[in-house]
Amino acid sequence: MALSGAPGCRAGERGPRWRRPWKLLALGLLSASSVLAAAPGAGAMSREEKRRLGSQVLEMFDHAYSNYMEHAYPADELMPLTCRGRVRGQEPSRGDVDDALGKFSLTLIDTLDTLVVLNKTKEFEEAVKKVIKDVNLDNDIVVSVFETNIRVLGGLLGGHSVAIMLKEKGEYMQWYNGELLHMAKELGYKLLPAFNTTSGLPYPRVNLKFGVRHPEARTGTETDTCTACAGTLILEFAALSRFTGTSIFEEYARKALDFIWEKRQRSSNLVGVTINIHTGDWVRKDSGVGAGIDSYYEYLLKAYVLLGDDSFLERFNTHYDAIMRYISQPPLLLDVHIHKPMLNARTWMDSLLAFFPGLQVLKGDIRPAIETHEMLYQVIKKHNFLPEAFTTDFRVHWAQHPLRPEFAESTYFLYKATGDPYYLEVGKTLIENLNKYARVPCGFAAMKDVRTGSHEDRMDSFFLAEMFKYLYLLFADKEDMIFDIEDYIFTTEAHLLPLWLSTTNQTISKKNISTEYTELDDSNFDWTCPNTQILFPNDPMFAQSIREPLKNVVDKSCPRGISRAEESLGSGPKPPLRARDFMASNPEHLEILKKMGVSLIHLKDGRVQLVQHAVQAASSLDAEDGLRFMQEMIELSSQQQKEQQLPPRAVQIVSHPFFGRVVLTAGPAQFGMDLSKHKAGTRGFVATIKPYNGCSEITNPEAVKEKIALMQRGQCMFAEKARNIQKAGAIGGIVIDDNEGSSSDTAPLFQMAGDGKNTDDITIPMLFLFNKEGNIILDAIREYEAVEVLLSDKAKDRATIFKDLEMENMDQKSSENDSHKPNSKEAPSESQDAGAVSEEPDGGGESSAVGDPDPLSPASADSASVSRADEDPHSPGPAEASAPEPACTPEDSQPQEQNTQTESNSKAHWDSKVQPMESILADWNEDIEAFEMMEKDEL
Repeated sequence: MALSGAPGCRAGERGPRWRRPWKLLALGLLSASSVLAAAPGAGAMSREEKRRLGSQVLEMFDHAYSNYMEHAYPADELMPLTCRGRVRGQEPSRGDVDDALGKFSLTLIDTLDTLVVLNKTKEFEEAVKKVIKDVNLDNDIVVSVFETNIRVLGGLLGGHSVAIMLKEKGEYMQWYNGELLHMAKELGYKLLPAFNTTSGLPYPRVNLKFGVRHPEARTGTETDTCTACAGTLILEFAALSRFTGTSIFEEYARKALDFIWEKRQRSSNLVGVTINIHTGDWVRKDSGVGAGIDSYYEYLLKAYVLLGDDSFLERFNTHYDAIMRYISQPPLLLDVHIHKPMLNARTWMDSLLAFFPGLQVLKGDIRPAIETHEMLYQVIKKHNFLPEAFTTDFRVHWAQHPLRPEFAESTYFLYKATGDPYYLEVGKTLIENLNKYARVPCGFAAMKDVRTGSHEDRMDSFFLAEMFKYLYLLFADKEDMIFDIEDYIFTTEAHLLPLWLSTTNQTISKKNISTEYTELDDSNFDWTCPNTQILFPNDPMFAQSIREPLKNVVDKSCPRGISRAEESLGSGPKPPLRARDFMASNPEHLEILKKMGVSLIHLKDGRVQLVQHAVQAASSLDAEDGLRFMQEMIELSSQQQKEQQLPPRAVQIVSHPFFGRVVLTAGPAQFGMDLSKHKAGTRGFVATIKPYNGCSEITNPEAVKEKIALMQRGQCMFAEKARNIQKAGAIGGIVIDDNEGSSSDTAPLFQMAGDGKNTDDITIPMLFLFNKEGNIILDAIREYEAVEVLLSDKAKDRATIFKDLEMENMDQKSSENDSHKPNSKEAPSESQDAGAVSEEPDGGGESSAVGDPDPLSPASADSASVSRADEDPHSPGPAEASAPEPACTPEDSQPQEQNTQTESNSKAHWDSKVQPMESILADWNEDIEAFEMMEKDEL
């Protein structure tokens, strides 16, 4: 939401509860900015650098938007790896993710007001005309009520808001007559059937044409919805009512919010993740600020700002008090049980909670916002992006990253609140990472795995709607904008709603139903404007002093948050022992285990086994704590066992015109070269073998020699294919799935197992690609003939690729010169490895896993030998667990220097295969204009 200067409210002044709600958020930005910017050594970014970065954001947006319009429109979203539109029903289903797609040109509608924020008024006018002319909202398709509300209804309302603003200015949109608002009203009526429940909570899905519970609707049987799904409607629905004068939309959204408030857990004032839409019973009783709940809290505060209803602020303050009491464990935000809020519900955090520091800025609670944001930034610096979920010791839990904008949102708000140039540097890092790791020729691709750098053929509409909006605003000065952003509030999708709606068409009575349940410390929630002289008490280094202790929180420590025992300074009962804190060598911990009825058994192999007998516990409460401890230990043990599985690998196309921009997620093999121990990977041109299945002697060895062989899955064991191509002289192999349409987007990654025999004779790397990813390489061969790829454990940045190409070119020239010298030394042996550079392993013992031979028919033999990487080979019983290894190892806490031993002639045989550097640069110059704003050092 935009921060207002709040005329009429002096910082720190106590007064009556405001009827002009935008006054709430006056943070005295000018005074804060001037204090910090003037600080000696503060490292303020120059105006020229800010302008350069702002221009770079515009170029990045143009790259994404123009590719969507050229290759995808009128489809809902762009598939940036295959350069085509994603049309629901024509691509393999991705489950609930596809519920956002309604065949209504989602990305264009979601991007409308972004065009105006980025000063692209001509493009905005053209886009509005396309939406009015082309978009159909009467499709027979089932969509998410939540996603359609925030993206499509919000997009139409945001577009209408800026359209009428531009029309008033007199230069653009003079023809506009509220067409987007008419479409928004039509869509609003199509969403209303979802609210046909006794509770007032909407069904999670609705058919745009037939509504809910209609014979042809194919929806209406659901019983549950998430709290955010039902509680993130009030801004869009109220704005629609205020714009049109039709009160029914705001009434329905208020009723849903009222019901959730009434059903909160009264002793903790927390809400669960999932609720039954008919009974109001909590289905999932864990509570946090991330996925499933996040925007419910956001909309309570922003509903007060937009609508001026005190009850929304009181509800938000009540929940916020509970969040800071139970969920916040600085710098962590951990889910808890709503009935037992002192017990954490899980040991990992999801990336959606990255919005919360921004919300805390709007609340005026700056210190915890700075702490959590800094923790998240340290995770990003480690992985380049924020993983979808990560553990309390900052390991990857879910490795995807769909280019979410929440962290950029919080960065923008913290910069606006503090004026600290540090957050400009954070934004610069985000820009560099997007260009370096996510940019592809047809847009920006989501990360399939942040550990390997592999891509997913996905560019969600929110990337254009939010990411570029926040990044541009971060670097823009007031004079760079064609309108005052402070006159608007941001929805959760960053759509703009004008603050003047607070006094327009107020048809809803403001009944305060929350006061009787609210017991708050008034000193913690003053009805005042937060005073930046208090937030930053004459100390320009205030924000830095909060961040400094967290600088090494990810790499060099295992933070567990501040214990509640420490917070209470010893008062009250001691919190129960957590599985992640347990140490078998700690006598106090052993005594606690005994009290909980948990026995510790030392096994012969050195492991520790835990067994619980509830009858031996000191009390029923201790027995309950023991059961929870065992469940946590099982989860940790299971997670560690999964981590022992081989991680995914990467296939990176490095030849023209890709130059490393396309990275494909590949499944590893349990035999052959271990790419994790050969950091340089194996690089070479690809060649299709004959026979294509690779199950007999290769008949075109001259085409395969010193290249990476492509073959089809099926008809024999994976190991047999590897032996055949290795015999033919291949330096690596890629097996492409024969199951038409299979994709890493929808199928779990798996490993290629051996054949039950000794596979030490296989020395080349082997990787597996699903059909869709394999076809990307095959299509590239058809178009460009010579396609070079890099097989590695993790994608290389493109600066390294260019450097390698240059070195190869220099080696080639040097070799040619040496060949003309009369006393030149003898050429290196032909038997040397042509495709890989060997390095010493990172450390740790070598592990191998060999699958048993499968008795199935030959046609499916290799399929049967696949072991999925995400399967847990053993899961302990509910009362038995093996204690996991300590969460932090020396490798985790102290980055080790790598001692590399490179073979002197590892690239000797690349010379005849690699284009000369002059040729590569000549090809590259064709695209130089499109990329001149990015990676100048690299170019």
